[in-house]
Amino acid sequence: MDIPHIPVLFEEVLDSFKDVSDGYFVDCTLGYAGHSSGVLRRYPHLKHIGIDRDDEALEFSAQRLEEFKDRSQLYKGSFSKVLPTLTQEPIVALLADFGVSSLQLDKKSRGFAFDSDVLDMRMDSSASLSAYDVVNDYPKEKLEYILYHYGEVKGYKKVASTIVSARLKNPIKSAKELSDIVISISPKGGKIHPATLVFQAIRIEVNDELGEIERLLDVVENKHFAGEVISLITFHSLEDRLVKNRFKKWSKDCICDAQAMRCECGKNHALGRLVTRKPIVASKDEIKQNPRSRSAKLRVFKFEKSTK
Repeated sequence: MDIPHIPVLFEEVLDSFKDVSDGYFVDCTLGYAGHSSGVLRRYPHLKHIGIDRDDEALEFSAQRLEEFKDRSQLYKGSFSKVLPTLTQEPIVALLADFGVSSLQLDKKSRGFAFDSDVLDMRMDSSASLSAYDVVNDYPKEKLEYILYHYGEVKGYKKVASTIVSARLKNPIKSAKELSDIVISISPKGGKIHPATLVFQAIRIEVNDELGEIERLLDVVENKHFAGEVISLITFHSLEDRLVKNRFKKWSKDCICDAQAMRCECGKNHALGRLVTRKPIVASKDEIKQNPRSRSAKLRVFKFEKSTK
């Protein structure tokens, strides 16, 4: 079968699980099973749980993982909702790749691409909120908020005003229309497409991506196993900051107030340790083969205490 998606940091992800014991590997963002198939092939002692909210991805992955069907179970839904319901134990490895898959980006019917004829951006096509709703229905102040907080768009007020002015004449029906609107008010000659951060902001809002990450981290914090390895791949600073800060919290021995004269908590509160002090990034060779890997960052944490 044709493989439509190149998983980023493939070898680095597989290597992060090299010391895990028997149990379940959970891929919270199954996608097209690139990482999952690699883990299942390399580590025959692991059983697999794959989660995704995209029907197309689940259908493809079921076929791709057919040879591992005795060791693999797939679930549809957002990982923050599915993960707390899992009863399989112990979970010894967990992966989440927070990027949008290449197939979603490239398939124009999904509305993620700059030249798409639709304005959608839903990872779960059955979800109620789409990019069309955000662009055409959100008040200017709310557009400004998501452009600033989720896209860190420099001219966020101007972009929001221009979108509102354009939609007063006619609804903005396609990603191409939206892209052209942003291009019309953007300075020339940037290294990235002028609409990149605007599209990022809208996509994050549509799919509640930052909320999903926060909820995933909450679930893992409240239920984890000794020896469990958590490997998380982020693609922009907002995601990476959430992961970095939570890993830092989990690895902290002392939780006393910063103003305290001396430690009174016992300095034994660390849940585990940082495996990666600095994030792992793609090599020059990988970036050359897969340019979308250039912004990927992998952080790895290992729990040494269990909530069980």
